[in-house]
Amino acid sequence: MPKQTTDVDRLVGIRITALRKARGMSQTALGNAVGVTFQQVQKYEKGQNRVGAGRLREIARLLEVPVSAFFEESESRASTQEDVFGFLSGNGAIDLLRAYAQIDDEQMRRDVLALVRSAARLAQAHDRSPPADPA
Repeated sequence: MPKQTTDVDRLVGIRITALRKARGMSQTALGNAVGVTFQQVQKYEKGQNRVGAGRLREIARLLEVPVSAFFEESESRASTQEDVFGFLSGNGAIDLLRAYAQIDDEQMRRDVLALVRSAARLAQAHDRSPPADPA
């Protein structure tokens, strides 16, 4: 009977995705560096396939993090970290953070944050509004 992937495998995958994107590395580049195809990297990142210990060690080396970065340290921090890593794996999240980090002026940073928060509120209000009557 083949082994099933677990929540830990999915958590490791989420973290690989976030850390890879933070390094600006493509799935192809990571796969080439560890000797697998980009499709295999996709499967690791989705938690569909388990990452072997040796390969995970190599991925950690390439992403310049300790192997422990892929695992939860405590139960209380696990859901928070999963939320953060899940957020970082979203389209544009790393780009947004990089652009924000390039802003030196504190007032401009506050203004950008206010703008993003306003956009988020508008999006939530739009999602909650009833559909327009087609009549």
